[in-house]
Amino acid sequence: MTPDDALAAPFRPRLARVVTLAVAVGVVALTLLLVVTMPGLARLDQAGFVLFSLAIAWFCWRQASVSAVPDETGLRVRNLLVTTHVTWAQIVSVRFGQGRAWVQLDLADGDTLAVMGVQRADGRRAESEARRLATLVARRSATATDD
Repeated sequence: MTPDDALAAPFRPRLARVVTLAVAVGVVALTLLLVVTMPGLARLDQAGFVLFSLAIAWFCWRQASVSAVPDETGLRVRNLLVTTHVTWAQIVSVRFGQGRAWVQLDLADGDTLAVMGVQRADGRRAESEARRLATLVARRSATATDD
């Protein structure tokens, strides 16, 4: 793996993935235990419990799958509900200020885009990942006039 390959690796949180996947498994397991062991629970109630637990599991899976994946043209940011692709030229800066839960990209049109793939909960690793993203943006958005 070259240094550029390591620089362009996907950005994914660690702690959020572990916690949300554990919660999803726990919710589904406890719901199944509840449905099996509760006497007299109507079939419709059982189905409701199972569907509700599956909805929670889906939400947890979605949280666990947030990421930012670089490619040659830009960055595909998959947040909780929306996936967005921004080109390197659209990204003006990368910010990870105090009090922010995740990295934010300042875009050329004046908008900001949260990157939930780099989360403050990961501590020093998150700070390192934010620097890696800023370095990647600087390299990919450099023009001939920047030299």
